[in-house]
Amino acid sequence: MLRRMRARLVRFGEIEIEGRTCAHDVVVDRGEVRKRRKGPSKERRAAYGHTPLTAAEEIPWGPRGSRLVVGTGADGMLPVDPDVVTEATRRGVEIVALPTDEACAELADVPFREARAILHVTC
Repeated sequence: MLRRMRARLVRFGEIEIEGRTCAHDVVVDRGEVRKRRKGPSKERRAAYGHTPLTAAEEIPWGPRGSRLVVGTGADGMLPVDPDVVTEATRRGVEIVALPTDEACAELADVPFREARAILHVTC
């Protein structure tokens, strides 16, 4: 039996991934969990009023035909810059952007070692 990804937004600012609680945005790449490094996107903060997700970040794209789940925050307010969509299209990767609690539910259907996601834990 394939093990499925376990993630849940505990509350605003806190997420639990595979039993590990994190108080920061996370990147999931085939079951590996790491802190989201949003520094490369900060230069576009003024344009959005919030640091967006941009293609300048280390995004776990995966191969053509794969899927990237983006959790857009507790209230669904994380901006996804159009360059992310452009790059995903170029790579043949589907992007599913949903509020983080819904994104976590979406990941429940994904085998642990195939999960690719960026999950925002605030706004």
